[in-house]
Amino acid sequence: MKSPNFAVRERAALAAGRIGDKRAVPALAALFEDTKNQGRVWTAAVFALGEIESADGGEAVLDVLKAESGYSKRDKDVLSRAVEAAGKIVAANAKDANLNDLKSAIVRVMDDELKSGVPISQVVVYGLTAILRTRPDGGDVVVAKFLDSTDARVRGDALNTLTRLRSKQRLDVIRGLLRRDPDAVVRANAARVLGAAEDKEALPLLLDYAVNGDDLRVRVACIRSLAAIKDASVADKLIERGNALLELRGRSKFRKPVENGELLEVMAALGRLLQGTENTKAITFLRHFRAVDGLASPETEIAFARIAPKAYVAEDAEPIFTYTDPNAAAAYGQGMAEIASLKNDDLNAQAGEQLTRFVSGMATGVKAKDQAKMLRAMPDLTRSLAALKPDNLNQVLRGQLANDDVFIRASAAELLGERPLTKENFAALEKAFTVSLLKDKYYNDAMLAILDALAKLDKKAATGSLLMALNSRDYLVRTKVFELLDDKELEKTSPGLPMMVKFAREKKQDQVQPYVSAFGTKQGQLLNSDLDYRRALSRKNGSVKAVLTTEKGAFTIVFVPEEAPLTVDNWVKLARSGYFNGLEVHRVVPNFVMQDGDPRGDGNGGPGWSIRCEINWRGFDRGVVGMALSGKDTGGSQWFVTHSPQPHLDGGYTVFGRVDETGMKVVDNIVRGDKILKVTVVGR
Repeated sequence: MKSPNFAVRERAALAAGRIGDKRAVPALAALFEDTKNQGRVWTAAVFALGEIESADGGEAVLDVLKAESGYSKRDKDVLSRAVEAAGKIVAANAKDANLNDLKSAIVRVMDDELKSGVPISQVVVYGLTAILRTRPDGGDVVVAKFLDSTDARVRGDALNTLTRLRSKQRLDVIRGLLRRDPDAVVRANAARVLGAAEDKEALPLLLDYAVNGDDLRVRVACIRSLAAIKDASVADKLIERGNALLELRGRSKFRKPVENGELLEVMAALGRLLQGTENTKAITFLRHFRAVDGLASPETEIAFARIAPKAYVAEDAEPIFTYTDPNAAAAYGQGMAEIASLKNDDLNAQAGEQLTRFVSGMATGVKAKDQAKMLRAMPDLTRSLAALKPDNLNQVLRGQLANDDVFIRASAAELLGERPLTKENFAALEKAFTVSLLKDKYYNDAMLAILDALAKLDKKAATGSLLMALNSRDYLVRTKVFELLDDKELEKTSPGLPMMVKFAREKKQDQVQPYVSAFGTKQGQLLNSDLDYRRALSRKNGSVKAVLTTEKGAFTIVFVPEEAPLTVDNWVKLARSGYFNGLEVHRVVPNFVMQDGDPRGDGNGGPGWSIRCEINWRGFDRGVVGMALSGKDTGGSQWFVTHSPQPHLDGGYTVFGRVDETGMKVVDNIVRGDKILKVTVVGR
């Protein structure tokens, strides 16, 4: 950060933010003391302070806001990143009263933009997200004023913030935006606000657009809002719409018809609107979709269980749900788990018996050729069983801790961590820890879950296992241990602990270590060679892209290697190896994301290694490609494309590519279960 080279100082500041160590705060704050750093260096520095999220950086960010906000001289990049950083710092330290001035400054910046007469859209968009994160008193009043903006992105983001604040400001204006705004995202977000506000006056309007709207995004938002308002009078019209979609689905040429996504939204809404009614029209509709969908959707099963819980529990599962489809088995489990939310002891007991019988039947009912894939259903089935709390739950979970499948062990450990402490449970977790430390070379999920569970149940007794885990080759495992051991109460009962932790840091166990093949694992290590770095950097200012051929057509990802060189390099290497070819799209949330890259198909899989995040300044607009994560630096192969702007993801996930609007018409038609047939990389 003291380099004479302007570009080096900028990149060093960005790197400090990506690392996320609060010890960098003084050096970053010092960059604002020199006017030669104005512009991109200041922008990078304040962005980094936001990424670190330490309260120690609050004063520096507040000083930037005071210096940059106003009606005349404003650096839009510095100011927008400063208000973004303020939002992140305040949100991460919500109970710190010393940050109240910083919280107030966010609203003041937005007021200043309104008073300026020429609001800068970039500043406003980041300010709207900062208010979403920090929820200041009266924040929604300020946000609602931006509904009059001539910029569709500002109107859309203002509505998004009002939705998340559950605001009732200017509902009459928002109804008008749903009717007349030319931008589909604005109309969809207007519908979301009306649902979050439970605006009954908007019911006819929402129903009209849910059934007759000409844009999928708007229809989906209206369907969800009808469910939120909870007025069952709209159910018949939704069932009519659902049956019309079923008819369209029946004429589809696709293996996974486009209509599936909207149908699942209708199912979910009916489940909320008709809970406990045993509505025959709804049940007939649900049964029809179940039949054509192969029982593979949890939304259908959950809706059935909500509408007609007695009938759902009374069904004999085994003739209906054969032991050949893990998605159907997992969906059935989620349907049964929904019974637990009804607080009916008799039904709950029946559901627990049914699900226990179904799971036990897998031991003999699954054919040899289906055993590997059916194991994928077990984590979901285990969570479902835990929701029903059968008497033998502890015994079941302890048994699953001995399973060879890492994700079965991970879910069992997670659930045991939520159970009351028993000697048997703790001993089983300790044994599972030793096994995981020795044998888990490809995935770290079980190890991380076991460490969490041990610490939750009895951190003092778990100290020995935690210290042993510091010998793991996996940086993410060691990071988890350092977090768990950073406990003042634990230090009181273990006086020698601070010295042992200090010794571990001196041995650089808090740092990423170089990959050593002899250990047999690539998890949490520095895998890149000099050749890898040079290849990644050679793409800067280049034009590398990937053409993805799907069952719904082809779309192209244009990468941004100058922003995320190693992420792009990792993705390109996987694509050229054929890794993505034939994978099912395991996650689609309309109006949010389409996600792929999991070889297991259940959201748990990856390539056997993780890469560092390369958080950058690009925002999550529509068509942006990002790396999916389960925590900092946990990306591997799963990636997503955004259907619509998602500003709350900014600065939290690595952006590494973009899909243009032509390609997004294909992405919009992809539903869960569609396949990526082939990926072709074009360029170096």
